[in-house]
Amino acid sequence: MAKYTKQDIINMVAEEDVEFIRMQFTDIEGNFKNVAITASQLEKVLSNNCMFDCSLVEGMLPTDNADMFLYPDLDTFTIFPWRPQQGKVARFICDVYRADRTPFEGDCRYILKKALQEAQALGYTFEIGPECEFFLFNADENGRPTTNTNEQAGFLDMGPLDNGENARRDIVLTLEDMGFQVESSHHEKAPSQHEIDFRYDEALATADNIMTFKLAVKTIAKHHGLHATFMPKPRKEFCGSGMHINMSLRKDGKNVFDDPSDKNGLSKEAYYFMGGLMKHVKGICAVTNPLVNSYKRLKPGFEAPVFIAWSTLGANTLIRIPNIRGEHTRIELRSPDPAANPYLAIAACLMAGLDGIKNKIEPKPESRESMNALAEEDAAIRRLEKLPTDLLEACKEMRKDTLLRDLLGDRVFEQFYHSKVSAWKEYDSQVTSWEIDSYLYKF
Repeated sequence: MAKYTKQDIINMVAEEDVEFIRMQFTDIEGNFKNVAITASQLEKVLSNNCMFDCSLVEGMLPTDNADMFLYPDLDTFTIFPWRPQQGKVARFICDVYRADRTPFEGDCRYILKKALQEAQALGYTFEIGPECEFFLFNADENGRPTTNTNEQAGFLDMGPLDNGENARRDIVLTLEDMGFQVESSHHEKAPSQHEIDFRYDEALATADNIMTFKLAVKTIAKHHGLHATFMPKPRKEFCGSGMHINMSLRKDGKNVFDDPSDKNGLSKEAYYFMGGLMKHVKGICAVTNPLVNSYKRLKPGFEAPVFIAWSTLGANTLIRIPNIRGEHTRIELRSPDPAANPYLAIAACLMAGLDGIKNKIEPKPESRESMNALAEEDAAIRRLEKLPTDLLEACKEMRKDTLLRDLLGDRVFEQFYHSKVSAWKEYDSQVTSWEIDSYLYKF
């Protein structure tokens, strides 16, 4: 990541003819918000004096003063390649501060920073590599999104089967213009489903990158007359989209998960970190899988994890250890989906893993068979727990586990919890087309 000074920013804005700057921040649901300023206000912004009213922003209900300040992270400055090249548009990702100049406890970036400080106190640096999947669907004649697609491409297919190939290429080129190191891109298993993987980085930078990635994907897709969606399960007959999170811890510059003397090449810290993830995964599921729709993806037969297990072999386990060691040894958690707020999801994973390390939580024995083919009866015999099957169950698990409350604080925890329970209740009250088709004629 670039390291910019205030003068660097002032020079770039002048030299690149930047006229408009978006001050971006993320609400508790994981959506980008922004306040826009012109270049004439740059000095004010760089002095941390950009104020906004947060009263209508999700998860930022004020207890005293609705006025907040946006503090730009100078290293997140970037120019949007898709905007006009005269009078360019740039952005900062910002931290949110209260009117009294203290960090706002509901700011997702602040929550992740607190978790990273805890890791740092133990001597660790947390690194993340996300695998972000999404669908590119047709838009209708009015430009509104649909779930329609006329392609039948599958895993790693290419054009002309892959109708989204040109859009995906332009997305990758745009990301590289914005400073991303894109490692690979390809068509995924379901028709119109795609994956773009960018280089791992320290956790805060990666969370920022995920938010920027989603914005770029949606923007470039729209330029191609397509709608990009990170909804976990938009079509019932297709596999859903995941956001697998690859994690490693470093200490004194070395990957602490690596141990060549172990039969699996894993250190004690790696096993304990897995143990913490397995202990808390149900309790953090409302964060890693935050939508009613998220749990339509976590079903047997659709390549997504169902049971709480780990493996160095099975590709469909909840936790997979990729077949690479040394400095690239990592733990891959496969349950999160791309609707998750990346700041909260990464922070929750880190706190779960650190709890495992601090309390030496051993994971259950490795599962070496395919989880996709495992019957529920066999799983019960092997005492394999299941992930929550719906958002309401995830909320109940969130209540039982203290990890998220400790991470978020009482106020943010309660706001998040009640927003998810409210979403479930609204969903549960709907009369669906399936019910009409199944019952209206018969009864």
